[in-house]
Amino acid sequence: MAGIEAKFQQNPPLGTHKLFLGAHICLRILTVTATLTAAWMMITSKQTVEVYGIQVEAKYSYSSAFKFFSYANAIACGCSVLTLFPAFSLFYRGSTPMKFFFLFLHDLCMMSLVLAGCAAATAIGYVGRYGNNHAGWMAICDQFDEYCNRIRLSLMFSYLAFVFILMLTIMSANKSREIRV
Repeated sequence: MAGIEAKFQQNPPLGTHKLFLGAHICLRILTVTATLTAAWMMITSKQTVEVYGIQVEAKYSYSSAFKFFSYANAIACGCSVLTLFPAFSLFYRGSTPMKFFFLFLHDLCMMSLVLAGCAAATAIGYVGRYGNNHAGWMAICDQFDEYCNRIRLSLMFSYLAFVFILMLTIMSANKSREIRV
């Protein structure tokens, strides 16, 4: 008798399953919000100052790393919106470990994309904040404080989105490991 029971997986209580799926959907909505905010703040960041009588403008589009950061967050936002539909179908139609495996692969790709964008923008932001004396690059955040603050806030939202996607990846991986071959 014990051998037969070991072959069948114990189903979690329905309340626990609904709570898990509710947290999954909530994290996806938070991811959409954080990535949209990060991309929007980066795209709208610009400042013009006068240095030695010359008007100098700082915009996100002057840096390829900042453009990549914006595009990565916008893509992650769009893909997270699209995965809300399968997440809702898991909530109402039932879930299988194979469906969570596909969400796991998606979340893993989105996590990698957001982290790459964060890394690129952080590197350029660090040089903008502190400069690099060996390369002869001076810090610009002393003159462009409003611009640098918006960049910093944008990075903080993107790293927050990374944490949300990491939690989604762990949750999906945990559910998908129940696949029986």
